[in-house]
Amino acid sequence: MSEFFVHHSSFVDENVVIGINTKIWHFSHILFGSEIGDNCSFGQNCVVGPNVKIGNGVKVQNNISIYEGVEVEDDVFIGPSAVFTNVTNPRAFIVRKAEFKKTLLKYGCTIGANVTVVCGVTIGEYALIGSGAVVNKNVVPHALMVGVPAKQIGWVSKAGNTLVFDAKGVALDKYDGSQYREIDGSLEVI
Repeated sequence: MSEFFVHHSSFVDENVVIGINTKIWHFSHILFGSEIGDNCSFGQNCVVGPNVKIGNGVKVQNNISIYEGVEVEDDVFIGPSAVFTNVTNPRAFIVRKAEFKKTLLKYGCTIGANVTVVCGVTIGEYALIGSGAVVNKNVVPHALMVGVPAKQIGWVSKAGNTLVFDAKGVALDKYDGSQYREIDGSLEVI
């Protein structure tokens, strides 16, 4: 018996690593050279790879393709129908596989439903990208991003709740008690 679950309607190529307690549901395809960590979940109609690395505890909802060039760290949430690109200027008649740009989703970030992430960006730890946004530049840790193109409208806690700053400029993360202060466009633990 396997230590992971793959629905009988899904395909897993050779030379793939799938971690313990990971679940791959209906109509998905995991392509060669991909590595998926422990305790991950992939909804219906997902494609991973080739040569994609996904960390532990990652939740990938329905209708998502994570192609070569995208790397996903631990505990990332990717909402349904999110889209990742891997070439800046695609053309059907030009093969640009050597031009794939790296996209990195850092620990604990959330990508909302129907978000588009343009290749070559890094989304910082615990950042939250609101549904329908188009991310075309790097996102700092804990940033709350919305819109087309995505713009920062605030800060979120580790639990994904909007941080509220008091008169002294300090915000409390009710999830774990951490305190934060905004310094030079980034969120610092104090």
